[in-house]
Amino acid sequence: MILTRISQRFNELRAKNEPALIAYVTAGDPLPEMTVDIVNALIRGGADVIELGVPFSDPIADGPVIMRASERALAAGMTVEKVLGVAQQLRATTDVPIVLFTYLNPVMRYGFDKLAARAKQAGIDGFLLTDLSVEEAESFVAAVKAQDLDTVFLVAPTSTDRRLELVAKYCSGFVYVVSRTGVTGEQAQVSAGVKPLVEKLRRFTDLPLGVGFGIANADQAAEVGSVADGVVVGSAFVRAIETTPAAEVLDRIERMARDLKQGAVRGRG
Repeated sequence: MILTRISQRFNELRAKNEPALIAYVTAGDPLPEMTVDIVNALIRGGADVIELGVPFSDPIADGPVIMRASERALAAGMTVEKVLGVAQQLRATTDVPIVLFTYLNPVMRYGFDKLAARAKQAGIDGFLLTDLSVEEAESFVAAVKAQDLDTVFLVAPTSTDRRLELVAKYCSGFVYVVSRTGVTGEQAQVSAGVKPLVEKLRRFTDLPLGVGFGIANADQAAEVGSVADGVVVGSAFVRAIETTPAAEVLDRIERMARDLKQGAVRGRG
């Protein structure tokens, strides 16, 4: 079995008893030419894995912050191919794992086999399709695995044991644990259901577990980092990109990443 960059990174972090900071950005927001610099700022701040979001016109799993980011990126001309170009630029200077975060429709339009091969060429390490049901994922997983890339799936508090079994079967790299039902967005506190969901999932898989949906500050990152292998942060970064003047945005998100990473590590005590 191929040891992917994602698996290698989690192995390194486990050896240090350190949770990963998994950072999401919408590629092309606010402008396509800024995405490489934004991702590099997150990496400087301590991001261990990057989720590179493909802007989509109907992002049903995402709240208003990421929906607006998709609208800005699409208006700026961002496409799947341009997102892959961003990944290729990043791969020239960093070995940080990159997950292509997208929806099923753009992937089907591009073609499973074609996109998996192009993603491999661009230096992508895995895929996360937010609206692909694991029960219907076999052909997509086969195309991605043929390129030795990872397939990340979501589990939620409402997931049945059967779904957890299928996620354990088809998932690789890490499992994305949704902390609560609903759409993405910052929350005032971490859901009380996170710990029992993580404990339940441990019975089905020994893959790293990254918890997301709603994490916005270092204290929340510490709470999640105490029970999970990774802390996923998206909307907080995207909101900062939206609300910060362009001249200041790189410094701000680098500081945010550093605070969140330190918070996650603090959670391990």
